[in-house]
Amino acid sequence: MRLMPTRFRPLTAVVLIFSIGLALISCQKKTHWDGSQKLIILGIDGMDPQLLRQFMQQGRMPHFSALAQRGSFRELGTSIPPQSPVAWSNLITGMDAGGHAIFDFIHRDPDTLQPYLSTSRIAPAKYNLRIGPWVIPIGGGSAQQLRRGKSFWEYLDDYGIPSTVYRIPANFPPVPSKAHSLSGMGTPDLRGGYGIFSFYTDDPMVTEGSVEGGEIIPVEVKTERVTGTLRGPENSFRRGAPLATVPFLVEMDPVEPAARISIQSQQFVLQEGEWSDWIKLNFSLVPGVASVKGICRFYLKQTHPRFQMYVSPINIDPADPALPLSTPANYSKQLTKEAGEFYTQGIAEDTKALSAGVLDDKEFLEESREVFSEHRRVFNAEFPKYFSGLFFYYFSSIDLNSHMFWRYIDPKHPEYSVAGANEFGQVLSDFYQQMDEVLGQVMARLDDHTTLLVLSDHGFAPYYRSFNLNTWLLNNGYITISKNDDQKQDVYFAGVDWGKTQAYGLGLNGLYLNLAGRERNGVVSTKQQDGLLAKISQELLALRDPATGAAVITRVDRARAVYHGPYAASGPDLVIGYNRGYRAGWKTILGAFPHDVLEDNTNPWSGDHCMDPDLVPGVLLSNKTIVAASPALTDIAPTILSEFGIPRPANMIGKSVFVSDPASH
Repeated sequence: MRLMPTRFRPLTAVVLIFSIGLALISCQKKTHWDGSQKLIILGIDGMDPQLLRQFMQQGRMPHFSALAQRGSFRELGTSIPPQSPVAWSNLITGMDAGGHAIFDFIHRDPDTLQPYLSTSRIAPAKYNLRIGPWVIPIGGGSAQQLRRGKSFWEYLDDYGIPSTVYRIPANFPPVPSKAHSLSGMGTPDLRGGYGIFSFYTDDPMVTEGSVEGGEIIPVEVKTERVTGTLRGPENSFRRGAPLATVPFLVEMDPVEPAARISIQSQQFVLQEGEWSDWIKLNFSLVPGVASVKGICRFYLKQTHPRFQMYVSPINIDPADPALPLSTPANYSKQLTKEAGEFYTQGIAEDTKALSAGVLDDKEFLEESREVFSEHRRVFNAEFPKYFSGLFFYYFSSIDLNSHMFWRYIDPKHPEYSVAGANEFGQVLSDFYQQMDEVLGQVMARLDDHTTLLVLSDHGFAPYYRSFNLNTWLLNNGYITISKNDDQKQDVYFAGVDWGKTQAYGLGLNGLYLNLAGRERNGVVSTKQQDGLLAKISQELLALRDPATGAAVITRVDRARAVYHGPYAASGPDLVIGYNRGYRAGWKTILGAFPHDVLEDNTNPWSGDHCMDPDLVPGVLLSNKTIVAASPALTDIAPTILSEFGIPRPANMIGKSVFVSDPASH
């Protein structure tokens, strides 16, 4: 300044003062957060408003009752369809599937009609060098997040607001951010899927091979010893990508119902009916050069007269993850130091093992209680460290246990039994009460600067009967099977003559036209499209269950009419909303053709929510007054931003639940 010509000094001073003023104004516009405002969200998958009210009236939920009296309790409108990856994506982005492009658990490539998991894709290296039996990847593979749209915590990042987001679904791999985040539902096991358990037995009556969600592996017992291998990830360094394996040895006590298990220099003893702690594994891909680490749990089901041992899916080791699990990258490792190893697989409770009869109700419940115990251990480590910004914490237990134990609270269910109800009829209320304890911990820390939201993505309903959509389409002439084909009822669209097929079902709620110019062998023209969709919709809504006279389907949505945003036309053409008590059958979901259009649900998976969204709303409670008469999941992201003084982005279709005037957003 001393060297500046005198005539420029006043002008420079004015410019400097004006610039500082603009900067201050800009900062004020960018954030209204002064560091004192805080927001806590408990995300409870599958908490049902009807059950919650029932348990509150019975005095089992004192903290929920107190929160409802202090603030508000509303039903929360869920997503179309009410599936967890769709619902949580609505919450995360403030958009529906037309904006975030997650329409179902399962999507399909219209060019090939191949199905894939909707929320993420694990891609191998593009190029490889082949040397003898070895395949050397050139450049690493990648995990790709398929959800579109910006997450609410990325907006918080933009305004310098700290956040912790624990296990929110549909966030694998976790989006890059400054938040402390851990991925949740959608995180694969080490084999790249939703989880594959292993069951080892010498029982000749048990059929060897793959079952849904797992593998039955025969072993021999020789002089009280069993040898076997754990099957890990594909070894992409070898031709054909065989599974990498780890050997183990089981030595059974000849008298006592116990065994010693040895695996990779680790030894531990289990009694019959006992679970192991987490066991660390190292799968060698190239000896001395490349390996992948995982963790699993053993359950010794029986030693005599037949050997039976369950091994959980191989989880990604959070202390040394082979795929990205958290932001920052070392956050998952930090959590293991504070709370011990934990399930990283997106759906930790092994419902498939119970459905397959590998675990019984009691054994599954033991595992479920351990999952919840892990979640609480991490919560108890993380929550005391929260002092500013946003704290979001997700719990899965009510959802998964409602799926499996609904049959014991509902005498009308085909799988209900008095004995089962006597033993397991309190399971759901117990998990609800444990969530009430967690809420009590949170409410003890509330102050005048803290907003609390407790919410679920959807509610629950009984699942009595399965509707096989593809069988119905076949019987009504919308699908044609080749005359010379020996149709296999369980194989993905086996024998379908696509040149004569107009529509097909895929996923839990989706119906697609075989549209010319979109599907590989599409035959339905754009001129036929509207009329055909209207006809199918009318016929589906007219369906009645001959066993009960009830409507099977209560709502059919034209996707383009209910979705908003650039991906509205990327999903199904129709979204099927089933009546309470009905759901798509397991086999029709993946393009198979069971014999009957309607059949009793005899699977332990006895409760569900993939139905008409109006019939399975979630819950929303707050310590503040909720002004919105009919809040929805798409309102949550705008509410979060509003609490920190952040304007609602134009692509968000909801508004803050605390403000009545939409113009103020």
